[in-house]
Amino acid sequence: MIKANFSLQNFRDQLASYEAMPQLVALGFICGIGCGLLIALFRFAIDTPLSLILTGHVENFESLSLEQRFLFPSIGGLVLSLMYTYWPLIKNKVGIVHLLERLVYHQGYISGKNLLAQFLVAVVALVSGQSVGREGPAIYMGASLSSMLGQALHIPHNAQRILLACGAAAAISAAFNTPLAGVIFAMEVILIEYTVAGFTPVIVAAVTSSLITRLIFSSAPLFDVPAFGILSYSEIPWIMLLGIIIGLLATLFIKLMIFTSQKISWPLQHKLILAGLLTGIVAIAYPQVMGTGYDTIEDTFLGKLDANALLGILIAKVLLTPIILGLGMPAGLIGPSLFIGAVCGALLGIYGSFFYPTLFYNTFFIPTSVSHIGLYAMLGMGAMMAAVLNAPLAALIALLELTYNPHIIFPAMIAIVVANFTSRYICITPSAFLASLQAQGLDYRLGPLEQILTRASVAKAMSRNFQFSYAKITYNQAKRMIVQNRMWFIIKDDDLPIFIFPATNLENFMQCNLVEKDGIVDLNRIPAERYKIIKVNLKVTLYDALQLMNQNQADLLCVYNHSDHLIGLLSRGQIKNYYDDKQYV
Repeated sequence: MIKANFSLQNFRDQLASYEAMPQLVALGFICGIGCGLLIALFRFAIDTPLSLILTGHVENFESLSLEQRFLFPSIGGLVLSLMYTYWPLIKNKVGIVHLLERLVYHQGYISGKNLLAQFLVAVVALVSGQSVGREGPAIYMGASLSSMLGQALHIPHNAQRILLACGAAAAISAAFNTPLAGVIFAMEVILIEYTVAGFTPVIVAAVTSSLITRLIFSSAPLFDVPAFGILSYSEIPWIMLLGIIIGLLATLFIKLMIFTSQKISWPLQHKLILAGLLTGIVAIAYPQVMGTGYDTIEDTFLGKLDANALLGILIAKVLLTPIILGLGMPAGLIGPSLFIGAVCGALLGIYGSFFYPTLFYNTFFIPTSVSHIGLYAMLGMGAMMAAVLNAPLAALIALLELTYNPHIIFPAMIAIVVANFTSRYICITPSAFLASLQAQGLDYRLGPLEQILTRASVAKAMSRNFQFSYAKITYNQAKRMIVQNRMWFIIKDDDLPIFIFPATNLENFMQCNLVEKDGIVDLNRIPAERYKIIKVNLKVTLYDALQLMNQNQADLLCVYNHSDHLIGLLSRGQIKNYYDDKQYV
């Protein structure tokens, strides 16, 4: 038992910085297994009742009668309202925005109650046909599960950040069957940084969870579509126009969601009932807005919907989904962003087939035509995801993995860059998650200093070169203390530390003052710098330690382990030295 505890403590100590590759990989592997099984259970919980209710496909809400289209989401909103009213467990915050808040302001600690709450409310929302996605809840649950693993092992906060990214990547990998997109999403949206050491455990988690879900379900891509490609480079202006329109749509989506959340200040229970009623009313005319809509997305790829149907569905989805998300519907926006992008892209593909050849022939005397409508649906899907999430690389990789179509990379890069540029720099709109955080008076962006200092715990830079001592010591004891060449003396009274004493002060005093060999040296009285005892836990990152120093106007912290034993000292100079060493690495 002693050996096991020692090994676990060793494991924690090695996680003090990003260089602990084997330990982080082991955690990523465990996280991937757990998240793969959890997301599989989440999928069963949604698909099993839907397979009994709907005919042909678990997303085929079009098979419902008019009355059922209205009643399903309306009753779902009422059930969610009752859950939030009478079930204390469900009052816990959930969602990716809450995940980012916990990561930045609470070292990534999420409780198991939040995970269970997200599971239950997301299942109710999705089974009842609300116009939301399942990917957001999956990401939150994956990160929550990894957070619980980190808390159980008492790992340092810097490793906890990586572990949450592992959970998010594993969840996306399991939900979409897109392991690489999961990795890029975790680095681009969750951590907002790319590091070689951070990539490896996240990749392990994503691949492991994908393997689990492939063994349970199948390895087929989410969408089965032909390998479309552009017919000629003369289509590039039309693709750029698609990017601009998608960027504007993404801006409308985000601003409408934030406007709704800020302007409607009703109790959450009332807002959920309203959200269910709105979905039910819209679903009477356009049942395609219900659920994530993967079946409709595939129809757009195959060109099965005409322009009038696409335009109606697009307007309904663009207006409905951000409103119900702003009202507090506890599910995701990634799926709806893919849906909106695909429908808009397909619509532009249809219009392009009519107007674009004539426009170009009359203007430049160059006969041209646009590619298949399905290609533009794919491009719109990737562009909308990139603009809404401010994650262009994740969107590009997701598009490639979802369609298994390498021919799409070149036009997709153009559409994604233009859409992202339009939303971010022309319309000056942050990502949906960052906009939601800012609406709460919070922020998520880290500067270079914060990024470097959050990658290591205090154990990486602290000094263990100290010695305990009582205030009154003999001449011989003072001499021995000087010979031992310690940097610090921690002065205690009744075995409790009371202040910290630099060793150089004692050495200077002994050299400059005549002390008799049988005399007493009182460390309380001799001229010296004395530092207060300010505790910091071994798990804390260097950035959090620096903030604690600033709050207490201190230059030295005492590092305590999990058993509340003082094991090291951390100075402001040591933090600076670590930053200077790492900023060019």
